[in-house]
Amino acid sequence: MSKQYLLGFDVGSSSVKASLVDVETGACVASAFYPEKEAQIIAVKTGWAEQDPQTWWEYAKLSLKKIMTDANASGEDIKAIGISYQMHGLVCVDKDQQVLRNSIIWCDSRAVPYGDNAFNSIGSEKCLSHLLNSPGNFTAAKLAWVKENEPELFEKIDKIMLPGDYLAMRLSGTINTTISGLSEGMMWDFKEKRPAKFLLDHFGFDESIIADIVPTFSVQSEVSAAAAAELGLKAGTPISYRGGDQPNNALSLNVFNPGEIASTAGTSGVVYGVLGEVNYDKKSRVNTFAHVNYAEDLTRLGVLLCINGTGILNAWIRRNVAPEGISYADMNNFMENIPIGSDGVTIIPFGNGAERVLENREVGCSISGINFNKHSKAHLMRAAQEGIVFSFCYGMEIMQQMGMDIQKIHAGKANMFLSDIFRNTLAGVSGATIELYETDGSVGAAKGAGMGCGIYKDHVEAFSTLKKLAVIEPDEHLRSAYLNAYAVWKERLAKI
Repeated sequence: MSKQYLLGFDVGSSSVKASLVDVETGACVASAFYPEKEAQIIAVKTGWAEQDPQTWWEYAKLSLKKIMTDANASGEDIKAIGISYQMHGLVCVDKDQQVLRNSIIWCDSRAVPYGDNAFNSIGSEKCLSHLLNSPGNFTAAKLAWVKENEPELFEKIDKIMLPGDYLAMRLSGTINTTISGLSEGMMWDFKEKRPAKFLLDHFGFDESIIADIVPTFSVQSEVSAAAAAELGLKAGTPISYRGGDQPNNALSLNVFNPGEIASTAGTSGVVYGVLGEVNYDKKSRVNTFAHVNYAEDLTRLGVLLCINGTGILNAWIRRNVAPEGISYADMNNFMENIPIGSDGVTIIPFGNGAERVLENREVGCSISGINFNKHSKAHLMRAAQEGIVFSFCYGMEIMQQMGMDIQKIHAGKANMFLSDIFRNTLAGVSGATIELYETDGSVGAAKGAGMGCGIYKDHVEAFSTLKKLAVIEPDEHLRSAYLNAYAVWKERLAKI
């Protein structure tokens, strides 16, 4: 009997990754991503960021071909397909499913004035209580920019999509979307539990521009004969899950229930927690979306904290402060004898642009407390990692004010989570247990597809084989030292 696999795609802004997961063992048997160097982001003007959706399709094909060859698999072996994707992007197609313009992707900032205008015109109370966010720079505001600046093109739009919806359309010839996807675009009304008509009306969008809504876990569409021939898949293979990259990362780490947290700490950092009741931050310092398991009768919201100045600070320290040629692992060893609190040195890590957690202020990175007779490179290296952790905890306090009881943090064993100092400081300040796992977004999407088509009865079964690599418990004997260091950091932040 041949093996049975689940296929997961992860459409990022730097690459498209594909993974095959063995249905029986839950193991990833093959993964590949294209391009091997970062994909092009088109920036015609400062603050703009676009990509051609056709390139996502080409990268998906190349990645798929590689993993099918590596696993010696055939299209008949794939039982379901799941899709993860970069959030907040805008794809516009006409009635023939032809893309009308490049996708305006998540990091494009041109739509900020359109979201701000809607927030001020409609009113903060209405927006926050219905959308749980300001319209901001999300998908609906991006479409408002198109309507005003490209009116002839806007008239040709039949449907708008998110990047994951586009890949599903190319695979199936069917256009649909999810509540979770609409919520990340600011097009879902949590009070009325339907598309946000009041915001669509404000921008002058007809509701028909929104695709049909399908459950996140369901047979949303099937691979078409044309796509099957082009990709070597089997026609009729179900596409049975899709989720934005941060909700999907949480799914990949088996984060589904209130109080559970998923975190990543690469160039920028994310803390994503699940809330069991409708709530929002009145200052929009964190964003609230429908989590992948949100349903009209089950409130599961994902609260997203993003810190821009995370691994990029650690990388800057390595290039400019650490001894030349030192590795990240060596850096961690180099500073292990520096005490908690770095002997009074603190670093505010916000040197990578405006921070939403600071109400979009751009305060820069600052170093405080240096004594020339006492402090060394190692103190700066530790203070940088502590500053990153403290910025996470600063945002987590907002999440706690919203009613989230943070007891456990799930993360992949990668990037900043490879550092003992980073992990122990995060556990020490937050009081939460940290669990590190071996997984990624495309593997999570594959397992989500298994849930969506009924191969797995629930997330407990789907993630029963998730490999736990380490558990870090907060050290109660050191808790006061960590909290004192955090208090000093907050004091210095407050003076900026």
